Amino acid sequence: MNEHVAEFPPMPETTQAAEGLRRRPWTVAEIEAMVRAGIIAEDERFELIGGEVVPMLPKGGRHEMVKMELNWHFQRTGPSHLWIAQETTLRLDDKSFLEPDFCVFPRSIFPGDMRGHDVLLAIEVADISLSYDRGRKLGVYAAYGIPEVWVIEAASLVTHVHRSLGAEGYRTVFDVAPDASVAAARAEGISFGFAQLGLSPL
Repeated sequence: MNEHVAEFPPMPETTQAAEGLRRRPWTVAEIEAMVRAGIIAEDERFELIGGEVVPMLPKGGRHEMVKMELNWHFQRTGPSHLWIAQETTLRLDDKSFLEPDFCVFPRSIFPGDMRGHDVLLAIEVADISLSYDRGRKLGVYAAYGIPEVWVIEAASLVTHVHRSLGAEGYRTVFDVAPDASVAAARAEGISFGFAQLGLSPL
């Protein structure tokens, strides 16, 4: 396992266009109102980061297969004191929400009330979204205090583990090979290995 310190720059609150003009940020409440009004389709996939709408890339068949195998495993083996929610909306503040592939948080918390400080582990399955998941999105997770994030490459089945959150991001980052297993540091009872799931790298 190779360990190094991951550093992330501060997240800008709004975006700035090429011509130098500021852009007005959206709020979560405004986005939800547009969905209710039918302006935005309910099944449209995007995230909101600092008021900026970030469209989510389409998911391929390999991504979906890996995610379904993981969900089957977690629902069978996960401890009774934790929720392991698939594709749930993680509201971070009034201008930001993410759509993790999996969120692990205490079962004592109602899913609709979950916020960033409640999450013990976030899991992303990545194919063409790998640079975003390990870049900007990981920086958002760190900024909102999520203590551990796993980013799993759908093709190679390598799991990039990010934990030991500090002021400048995740201090401990290491890779777990597809023939090895990994256990969460804060979410006791959450672990997996692709060998036991019967999945092989492409």
